[in-house]
Amino acid sequence: MTDKQQSSVAVFPGSFDPVTVGHIDLIERSIAVFDKVIVAVACNQEKTPLFSVPERIDMIEKIFSHTDRVKVETFDGLLINYIQNGEAHVIIRGLRAVSDFEYEFQMALMNHKLAPGIETFFMTSSALYTYVSSRIVKELASLGGDVSDLVHPLVEEKIKEKYSRI
Repeated sequence: MTDKQQSSVAVFPGSFDPVTVGHIDLIERSIAVFDKVIVAVACNQEKTPLFSVPERIDMIEKIFSHTDRVKVETFDGLLINYIQNGEAHVIIRGLRAVSDFEYEFQMALMNHKLAPGIETFFMTSSALYTYVSSRIVKELASLGGDVSDLVHPLVEEKIKEKYSRI
């Protein structure tokens, strides 16, 4: 990279409670496009998460310990404020189905209104993962279902630990 070239940094925000194979796939595909991807774990006081923010950060960091191109951070409040105070200028959003698009498109337009220099980069899910969501993983796991093909083995173990205590 020459001095005139800018490093491309993108933020992939979400609750990641828990991080799924769909999230992992999008992150891996994103680092093929961007120099660095910041996985921004949202603190949402309105939700009752299965995993604490530090637990979610730890799992994602361990899964991506093989690369220095993925950084994991946390944020609270407006995503656009977090991005404006950082090094990224792109928001990555995953689309699993057409139904995701309307909401995500509205959010992208609002974010662009609030911060015209910030762009949203939509990535479609791999066909293998269109049905995977954190909510479905938690529901299936809470009922004793097998989530091994929906999450990384580390996450599966952490889920089993959580539900064995509940």
